[in-house]
Amino acid sequence: MSKDSTSEHLRAELKSLADTLEEVLSTSGEKSKDELEKLRSKAQKALKESRYRLGETSDAIARQTKEAAAKADDYVRENPWTGVGIGAAVGIVLGVLLARR
Repeated sequence: MSKDSTSEHLRAELKSLADTLEEVLSTSGEKSKDELEKLRSKAQKALKESRYRLGETSDAIARQTKEAAAKADDYVRENPWTGVGIGAAVGIVLGVLLARR
């Protein structure tokens, strides 16, 4: 699953959860006990699904981060002087940016 589709899926899921919870809160005074139970059940289901999807997304992000770190580690081990040069360049840029403040 691509990063863009994952984030769009997550946004849609969170919007659905927010809409459901908003509906529960805005109509709680006007509904009968049975209707409130249905809304409560719907909100609980949406929350459970959102938690599940957030867990999936965090697992995917953690996996991608580990893969990127492993690739960077392999690159630096194969090209140590290039890694030192990149590190020095990043340090200089950060030093210049922080010195301006």
